[in-house]
Amino acid sequence: MAKFYTKFFLSVLNKEVDLDTDTLKVMLCTSSYTPSQHVHRYKSDVTNEITGTGYTAGGVALASVTVGNSSGTITFDAADSQWTSATFTARNAVIYDSSPASDSTRPLVGYITFDADIPVTASTFTITWDSSGIATVSVS
Repeated sequence: MAKFYTKFFLSVLNKEVDLDTDTLKVMLCTSSYTPSQHVHRYKSDVTNEITGTGYTAGGVALASVTVGNSSGTITFDAADSQWTSATFTARNAVIYDSSPASDSTRPLVGYITFDADIPVTASTFTITWDSSGIATVSVS
């Protein structure tokens, strides 16, 4: 399951993010990027995005995004993300709102750090999001 960036909630409260209507993307980074959950807020804070065949800078749009609420648990989910005919190595996946015009105003949503570098060579790289959602927040 992905972790939310703490400052994502500030972005929501300041009306910088609308999970239902904005274009959300997931980008991939190398092991040289260390997510700072409590400090990083905008895409401009993210470093070391990967390069390689089958990967376009900025990542891919999340498809079929849903936000649900059941018994005080808010769930954020989307269809699995894929890069086809890919040759690259990734260690982190970062979800952000790509709707604003500038990286310095594109709010970060969440991230996943893989257990190890994941190489792919002339194949499909897939992020299979957790079956219970990309991320959840429990309100009590």
